[in-house]
Amino acid sequence: MSVIETHPSIDDAYPTRKCEEAALLYRQDPVVYGTPADGPIDAATLEGYDADGYLTIDRLLEPGEVEDYRAELRRLAADPRILADERTVTERGTDEVRSIFEVHRISEVFARLVRDERVVGRARQILGSDVYVHQSRVNYKPGFTGKDFYWHSDFETWHAEDGMPRMRAVSISIALTENFVHNGGLMIMPGSHRTFVACTGETPADHYKESLKSQEIGTPDPGSLSILADKHGIELFTGPAGSATMFDCNCMHGSNGNITPFPRSNVFIVFNSVENACVEPFSAPTRRPSFIGARDFTPVR
Repeated sequence: MSVIETHPSIDDAYPTRKCEEAALLYRQDPVVYGTPADGPIDAATLEGYDADGYLTIDRLLEPGEVEDYRAELRRLAADPRILADERTVTERGTDEVRSIFEVHRISEVFARLVRDERVVGRARQILGSDVYVHQSRVNYKPGFTGKDFYWHSDFETWHAEDGMPRMRAVSISIALTENFVHNGGLMIMPGSHRTFVACTGETPADHYKESLKSQEIGTPDPGSLSILADKHGIELFTGPAGSATMFDCNCMHGSNGNITPFPRSNVFIVFNSVENACVEPFSAPTRRPSFIGARDFTPVR
């Protein structure tokens, strides 16, 4: 594993899955593109997001709204048509629903949430432009059987397999159940968004079919993770249903499995700048399906 200060190709600012050795690359892009005047996020919170790569919102949704979204979660998980849809991913080795992708197109309830100014307004402010939905999903993480999500940078996958050129995307994870310290909550290495981990291993065809259940290609090596964790530490996010975390596309993050009786369900929306629309994949033989990496760059209105 090596540290590279300059990037080897102007055509690919963040090369990955192309070498036999992992590398740490310095970020070449801004983190915050907007200003406090552009939306609801105040100056201090924007500065914290720039430094740490994330921000939290203690009460994005009201309790009544949370219950409406929970009801929609239950409806989706009980619908045979949804369960048979390729956009539904089950836990490895079980029939338990892990995630339902493109949920804003499947469900008008979640489509309204995507268009909610409390959500998309913050994304526009951080990214300094109109935005479109690169990906949406609900994660169920059921009690007892919910599996882990190993450490990863979303941008590494979106760059390699979806053709996202630069780091100008933001994710929002909105809790629909309480996040405890013990039910597999989100973990982030604060400040890790300023270092890109170039991974090893060639992307096989149709890699998404396995990676949505358990990713191996595109995961960072232990040495790189140890360097980042030693430098930045690890934050574990807890909070009530209705709270939210927004984080930069290159944050190193993951979550443990859930062996408690308490599910940890959330809705996860990725906004990308319309000025950063995806091109052809940088390190994969073909594009992933559009329900995972959108090709409709229409701004959210």
